[in-house]
Amino acid sequence: MASTVQRPDRHPHAQRHPLTVGFDLDMTLVDSRPGIAAAFRVLAAETGASIDVDLVVNRLGPPLETELAHWFPAGEVPAVAARYRELYPDHAITPSTALAGARESVAAVRALGGRAIVVTAKQAAHAKLHLDHLGIEPDAVIGRLWAEAKGDALREHGAQVYVGDHLGDVRGARAAGALSVAVTTGPCDATELRAAGADVVLEALTGFPAWLASFDAARAG
Repeated sequence: MASTVQRPDRHPHAQRHPLTVGFDLDMTLVDSRPGIAAAFRVLAAETGASIDVDLVVNRLGPPLETELAHWFPAGEVPAVAARYRELYPDHAITPSTALAGARESVAAVRALGGRAIVVTAKQAAHAKLHLDHLGIEPDAVIGRLWAEAKGDALREHGAQVYVGDHLGDVRGARAAGALSVAVTTGPCDATELRAAGADVVLEALTGFPAWLASFDAARAG
C-alpha cells in the first residue's frame, strides 16, 4: 500500500513539463542479484578472496567500490573493481530478471507523454546491457551516481519523481527537489524508507502506474 502522497506543488519540479520520472536500476527495475552473485563468485575464484556473496546481494545499492572495500585492502580495490567490471557483461546480464511492474511502469510514463530516465550507481554501459536484455527502453541512462549525487542528474533532466528502493535513492530525490517514490523490493523496508523521507512507499512497481496516473492528474489540475 502507498503512503499518503504530498501535493505535487510542494516540489520544485512538479509543474514542469513534460513529465519526467527517474528510476533506479538494481532492485527497482531489475532483480540483478543472480547476476551480481555470479560475477562475484568468479571474482572470488580468481582472486582467492573469501566473499560472502549472499551478504553482497542483500545490501545492493551503494557503489561497487564500497562493497569491495569489505573484502579487499583499500589499495587493491581499484584494480579489483576494474576486473569485476570486465567480468560483468559475461556473467551478470543473462541471469538477471525484470522486477514485476518494471516494464509497465516505464510504459506508464510514456503513455502520459513523459520521459523515463534511469539514474544508477552502476556503470551506465552495464545498466544499458541489462535494460536492452530485458526490453526496457528508457529515454536516458545515467550511471556512476550515488545518493545525493543522483540529484545532479535528476535536476539536469527536470525530473519531478525519482523511484528507488534504497535510502540513498530517497536522499537523491530530496537533493533534487523531486518527489521520492520508494519500493520495498530492495534491502530497505517501508519503515526505514519513510523515516528517510520517502513521500510515497509502494510494495512493488506493480502499484506505480496507478499512482503515477493520480500524480499526473493532480499536478495538471
